[in-house]
Amino acid sequence: MASAAEQMAANMSWGAFGKAKELRARILFTIGLLIIYRLGTYIPVPGIDAQELRQFVEQAAAGLGGVLNMFTGGAIGRMGIFALGIMPYISASIIVQLMTAMVPQLEQLKKEGEQGRKKINQYTRYGTVALATLQAYGLAVSLESGGLVTDPGWFFRAACVITLVGGTMFLMWLGEQITARGIGNGISLIIFVGIVAELPAALAQFFESGRTGALSTPVILGVTLMLIGTLIFVVFMERSLRKIHIQYPRRQVGMKVYDGGSSHLPIKVNPAGVIPAIFASSLLLLPTTISTFSGQNSGPIMSTILAYFGPGQPLYLLFFAGMIVFFTYFYTHNVSFKTEDVADNLKNQNGFIQGIRPGARTAQYLEYVVNRILVLGAGYLALVCMIPEIVRNELAITAYFGGTSILIIVSVGMDTIQQVQSHLLAHQYEGLIEKSQLRGKRRGQRGKGKAGSARR
Repeated sequence: MASAAEQMAANMSWGAFGKAKELRARILFTIGLLIIYRLGTYIPVPGIDAQELRQFVEQAAAGLGGVLNMFTGGAIGRMGIFALGIMPYISASIIVQLMTAMVPQLEQLKKEGEQGRKKINQYTRYGTVALATLQAYGLAVSLESGGLVTDPGWFFRAACVITLVGGTMFLMWLGEQITARGIGNGISLIIFVGIVAELPAALAQFFESGRTGALSTPVILGVTLMLIGTLIFVVFMERSLRKIHIQYPRRQVGMKVYDGGSSHLPIKVNPAGVIPAIFASSLLLLPTTISTFSGQNSGPIMSTILAYFGPGQPLYLLFFAGMIVFFTYFYTHNVSFKTEDVADNLKNQNGFIQGIRPGARTAQYLEYVVNRILVLGAGYLALVCMIPEIVRNELAITAYFGGTSILIIVSVGMDTIQQVQSHLLAHQYEGLIEKSQLRGKRRGQRGKGKAGSARR
């Protein structure tokens, strides 16, 4: 039988959406900031030779340049002010989270609540500035060596570094504002919108290659079926979860004794969502972003890295899968599902798992269950990211058809829709509470009126 929340969710309509003014304001705020982001991808960095850049992007579209273009929403292909995208912030977040797990001082900060979280966020911003500065300077030098600059020199390098670092910090601020005052996770939505906005052009290019004969009709049909199958599989796995039965004992309030209840603790097969794929991709793109624009002028070390860690190479795929598995476990245990915190919350609410003692034993049991579930979750993420990646590189098609892009589109879309439904449910609950209060007041007034007439 469906719960009350599920029944309310099924009865949601456009009328209920229209009455939720706060939700509507949040959605409009999010859309406005995302439009600003998309406009920024078309504002070029000063001093770029547009014609040479266009020719280079067309040549590199099927390789690493296409992957970079996907994560920056096409900004790096146009060399816009958001060319670095949000990747420096993601890389800084990875570094800070890893250090938080290893450095006792940072771990203590994490336990201090809101003040500690603000301090860690401040360190993340400092790391973002440092990484963005290094990447922007390396990108400026690479652009010069690749012959993509009209007037090379220190003035161009300074202008490029200031512009790109400022663009990354502005994107970071946009993401934080969307998370705090809008709908969904701001950083994920920025990547999501960048992929979706460039997807129609990628589809047009794909079908155009079939019309010109570069790809045969069976290949086009096979790739289309693979994309649809991957999409269905991702939706199924993202909605899959394991339910752990939670029991609550009888309790006495005054002279009344209330029977013990029961509920379920849902654990998703993939508690980390799309974060492991984004983290792994950002680590792979970090050393190769600079060398992409340097062409044949890259050094021997960078050429070796590109040769072994280029898209489709065995080491690239092995490292990508290993990083996805690592970040799935790391992010789940440290951020999305902390077993000790869940066990403490159950203990404070007098809930327990049947046959398991509350406290440390419950935390150990939850960790055991989560580790077993994550074997399936991490394998699913690696499989979804690997198979389309191999097919894409074998056929030299656009990076937008990769498993990472499909995973980001589905996961971020589902999370955002769930947040919208949560806001609508909260709005409906508020409406029910207001109605019950009004009815209570009316009954009270009627009762007073009847008492007064009886006295007369």
